[in-house]
Amino acid sequence: MTSTQQASSTSPVKTPDSESALLTSEGKTSIADTVVSKIAGISAREVNGVYSLGGGATRAVGALRERIPGASVNHAQGVSVEVGEKQAAIDIDIVADYGVSIADLAAGIRRNTIAAIERMTGLEVTEVNITVHDVHLDDDSDSADTPARVE
Repeated sequence: MTSTQQASSTSPVKTPDSESALLTSEGKTSIADTVVSKIAGISAREVNGVYSLGGGATRAVGALRERIPGASVNHAQGVSVEVGEKQAAIDIDIVADYGVSIADLAAGIRRNTIAAIERMTGLEVTEVNITVHDVHLDDDSDSADTPARVE
């Protein structure tokens, strides 16, 4: 088989610096940042011990958005990504449930996120950075009837 015949086959084009299933002889597949963000957000929420995604301001905006009739859930809340042609880097902001080992939680989020993104997109995940903004207590209440400790 000649090199011309090999280039017209359906197997991925393999060059020294490009071995991606997203680039084939039939064309190139580009994946938008929002797609990777959504996958990362959904996969992070699947891990037990994640109360919510995002920092304080992000969660406040998300809470307002949920109150608008017909507004869709923002699965990418608390997630930022950098997507290249073959690789992706992800930053995830979370609120953890109280009592959960944060080190184990972070490892679980990384494992689940990397598996989902690589399986669904074919991109290589180079890093998943996790920032824990808060710890959620089951008895958290923001009610006004809570007595002040200091007056």
